[in-house]
Parts: sequence; structure tokens; C-alpha cells
Amino acid sequence: MKRSDLTEKLLDIKRDNEWTWKYICEKIGGYSEVLITGAILGQMKLTKPQAANAGELFGLSKSEIAMLNETPMRGTPMPPTDPLIYRFYELVMVNGLAWKALIEEEYGDGIMSAIDFDMVMERLPNPKGDRVKITMSGKFLPFKYYGASGNVPEYGFKEG
Repeated sequence: MKRSDLTEKLLDIKRDNEWTWKYICEKIGGYSEVLITGAILGQMKLTKPQAANAGELFGLSKSEIAMLNETPMRGTPMPPTDPLIYRFYELVMVNGLAWKALIEEEYGDGIMSAIDFDMVMERLPNPKGDRVKITMSGKFLPFKYYGASGNVPEYGFKEG
């Protein structure tokens, strides 16, 4: 079985039982809804206890449970074609250079980690239409300058 086959099986079970993502995440437990949903969709891995919880919930075989604990091949083709996902891509295309400039000015030469990362999604009621609030927090990882010697800094922290 391929991981994509397991994803389709899990989505079929979700549909057949009319489960919400919130329900599934509560039953599996231990991580954020974003991470657990991502794992069910094949983009993240669950811990062994979480995979066992998912196995019990979905009625999975031993090998399917093990697959939920394996590191998946992550990502989707670019550019994305789904309109909602494309809007995130558009946010980066339009605002990415400004975000990069502001992060580098504040922290120095480096990146915001997508591995050591947290994200929270909230619904904000608004009379003109509810709003989606997404808060992202990633560890700053300074660029490492290889072969640095003498007074030359090894890492791209902001110079004072």
C-alpha cells in the first residue's frame, strides 16, 4: 500500500462516519489540529502512541498504523492549483520580499524554521464576514558561513 492509498482510505472512513477534523484530532490527541490533520492527509507523521490511537479509531491494520509513524514524502506540486492553497502561495509571492527584509533587519541573515514551528488558526467573527487568523511562529535559524576565521562571524546573527 502507498501512503496516498492510506490517505484515501482514512478520508473515506471520515466521510462515511461524518467525522469532523476536530473529532478526529481529539481522539488521536497530543498535537495541534494542524499537525494531526496534516498527518491524516499524508504530510506529517504521528508518534507511535498517536498512530495506535488513529489505528483504533479508523480500524487500521498493523502495517497501516506503522505507516502513520513513518516520515512521509512531503509537499505538493507548485504552483498549487487549489484556490485556497494558492492564496497562501500568493501571500508569499506578494509579501515574501518584505517579510524577508523585515526578518533580516530584526534577526540577521537566516531563515524562519518550518520544522521548529508552531501555528494556530482562529475564527474571528466579523459582521462583514468572518475572518481567518493564522499565527505562525518559527525558530530563527541563522545562516552559517563556512570556513569563518579570525574576527569573521560564523553565523548570520544580526550584527550589533
